[in-house]
Amino acid sequence: MDALEQVARWPVETAAVCVLRREPAGVRELGRVGPADHPFRLASVSKLLTAYAVLIAVEEGAIGLDDPAGPPSSTVAHLLAHASGLEFGGERALAAPGTRRIYSNTGIERLGEAVTAATGIAFADYLTEAVFDPLGMAGAQLTGSPAHGVHATLDDLRRFAAELLAPTLLSVGMVATATSVAFPGLSGVLPGFGRHEPNDWGLGFEIRGHKQPHWTGRTNAPDTFGHFGQGGSFLWVDPAAGLSCVALSDRDFGDWARAAWPPLADDIVAAGRVPAADSAL
Repeated sequence: MDALEQVARWPVETAAVCVLRREPAGVRELGRVGPADHPFRLASVSKLLTAYAVLIAVEEGAIGLDDPAGPPSSTVAHLLAHASGLEFGGERALAAPGTRRIYSNTGIERLGEAVTAATGIAFADYLTEAVFDPLGMAGAQLTGSPAHGVHATLDDLRRFAAELLAPTLLSVGMVATATSVAFPGLSGVLPGFGRHEPNDWGLGFEIRGHKQPHWTGRTNAPDTFGHFGQGGSFLWVDPAAGLSCVALSDRDFGDWARAAWPPLADDIVAAGRVPAADSAL
């Protein structure tokens, strides 16, 4: 069966999905369904874009991963990795930095403030100048929180997914660092999927590891990275398979997504491993 045919059965009004594969000649689109130019609320998928802009600021020398940021003894790296101890949506520190994985919108917002303080550029403008414009993400816009305030189209996220498969804005080494486990061994709750020990995370990127249940497939490699959002969307990259999938929808995350997303991922991984000349997503 065509791996993307199942998207038509999702209980959503509008969905848009694309699959990319890294090949020797570059990044190739294997298939897509849904509108390319429909704007979607990315919710927490916004965190990937914010993290990428922060990492660009690091490589530009504006800030450092070890710079203080957030609660006492916390750093930029702690905030990126949800290891600062900050609570989800407030100012309280619930743990010492580096001791628990506490998913925090506040921590991501503090990163935006740190970039603004270091560069003198409002974070929404910095994100546009550092990420959206260079990648041609003409429909992407941050309004509100850097943790969940981006709206964008499938064409926009397709361009970002291609960047993750073949980086141009960051060094390969920085992307490898960002998509490897930061502060290993920390336990915590993955929103929507419960507590995991460990709850692996990179610098802004959730790492699949051996978490189960999970929003990716059982056949996705442990080093698969990405993010999903409560707006009903996700982006994952499976480095072992050389594949990425972007899915955007207009229905909030819930049981429908828990049931629909992992089988889609498994079917994409299975189809994506077929030689390019024979692959038909």
